[in-house]
Amino acid sequence: MDKDTIKLIRKSYNLNQRNFAERVNCSFSLIALVEVGKRRITEDLENKVKEAFGLNEEKIKKLTSSF
Repeated sequence: MDKDTIKLIRKSYNLNQRNFAERVNCSFSLIALVEVGKRRITEDLENKVKEAFGLNEEKIKKLTSSF
């Protein structure tokens, strides 16, 4: 998962960074920094995103291929 995928997931659910962070249970600043490439996506963050939105690798591929 990369910064563009995070942003795409957030936008596909029509969430701003603050609401996305709340749903994923992390800080708003972390999401903002990830999206501009100043923080890397840890395994923990990736797992939180997948869990919060019920995503797996297949669903992520479908989502990213549709944009």
